[in-house]
Amino acid sequence: MNICISADNNYIKHAGVLIASILANAEESDELHFYILENEISEDSKNKIYELKNIKNAQIDFVPVDSSLFEEYKNIHTHDYLTINSFYRLKMASILPDVDKVIYLDCDMIVNTSLSDLFNFELGDFLAGGVPDISYKRMNRKTGLPHNNIYVNTGMLLIDLKKWRENNLENIFATVAKEKQKHIFTGDQDVINIALQGKIKKLPSKWNVQCSNFSNRSDYTKHPAIIHYVSYQKPWVYASWNYFVELYFKYLQITPWKMEKKEYKKWTVKGKFESMLKYWKYRPLFFLHPRFWIALAYTYPR
Repeated sequence: MNICISADNNYIKHAGVLIASILANAEESDELHFYILENEISEDSKNKIYELKNIKNAQIDFVPVDSSLFEEYKNIHTHDYLTINSFYRLKMASILPDVDKVIYLDCDMIVNTSLSDLFNFELGDFLAGGVPDISYKRMNRKTGLPHNNIYVNTGMLLIDLKKWRENNLENIFATVAKEKQKHIFTGDQDVINIALQGKIKKLPSKWNVQCSNFSNRSDYTKHPAIIHYVSYQKPWVYASWNYFVELYFKYLQITPWKMEKKEYKKWTVKGKFESMLKYWKYRPLFFLHPRFWIALAYTYPR
């Protein structure tokens, strides 16, 4: 299984937590090959990533990427917390010339199961597979796409790189970024959805459960295969009110970046309590929103 991740020195720890979660949940028969698209990651950080092979042996390759190759995307509107690294996936077909099929994952994710079922999905004539974005209806309106179009969250993509090369998608992405710039609000995600409309296969929602708090989740399943910590409330923001945050720290503790016992308790026990207070101040009437009660009903069934 080929898995591609894009990271820099600021995000390499979170990439490490993601990789640790994949290795910890892999089946014994899973053969994993990680490609980390990077720009100036330190040798110390790379060595910490290599240490993760103690969880389960896997092949890990760091693939240096020249950011100057992405000049045409530097003025594209995207989230403030994203860097040019997020655009690396647009050139994966040439960056990884010998890879025909790959799972692409963002660093703000945790994997809870073997990825073999995901990797083995047949894409047929589709060029990629993904899960609809939590705000796909709004994003279709903003980008000018048809209301019934499948607008996916590109934090997880199952990609047929062979077809990407055959269809010359790198040039198409660059053309879309140039000609549709006023319709692009979330960077490479919009570029991919605009360029591949009608060519993305809809995958089961459990493979990219996007969440930012208890009620704001794309799927209320109790057993998500992949958790995606969307929005600014990342687990590494102290007292984050994102959901499933405890799983981030669970896998952090099996990496070389693990916390000391006192610090771990601060971030998990004290941090969880403070996050509830913070969220209550931010949205004091959250319990009046129907979505809260829907989430409660699905999360805690009788």
